[in-house]
Amino acid sequence: MKEEANIITVGRSDPQPPNLGGSEKQRQLDQRYLRMARIWAENSYCQRRQVGALVVKEKMIISDGYNGTPSGFENVCEDEHNVTKPYVLHAEANAITKLARSNNNSEGATIYITASPCIECAKLIIQSGIRRVVYGEQYRLTDGIELLQRAGIEVVFLDINSLNRK
Repeated sequence: MKEEANIITVGRSDPQPPNLGGSEKQRQLDQRYLRMARIWAENSYCQRRQVGALVVKEKMIISDGYNGTPSGFENVCEDEHNVTKPYVLHAEANAITKLARSNNNSEGATIYITASPCIECAKLIIQSGIRRVVYGEQYRLTDGIELLQRAGIEVVFLDINSLNRK
């Protein structure tokens, strides 16, 4: 694992050298899209945690998502004990399933997520053809990140709390 400024790239499974965020232009784009994902997370009705995701391909946002209940359900994510209901969808799952209902294709895209993906969302990311994941907050479980690495997907951490407002 290498660290440079606020970027940590958590490896690749192929023998290429680690990417420390690419060019300065790519780094700026990554920061902007991650800030946009953070703003998109504000659409979530969840009280415990609001997560946003954007899928970007060729500098175009092709899908978006935030954590919440399935279409047609009440917009209440937690039960009376403040425990997340089991049917709440994660932001990544919402963004990827939106793609399935569109004419867009996520092959080779980048997903920007405000929090690191869980293992279930990592499986969806792999199967959707997304080749790069940029996330802004570490989660206590790392199995999702480890699975993405094993699949050869580029994984980049940008500390969302230290992103500039340019």
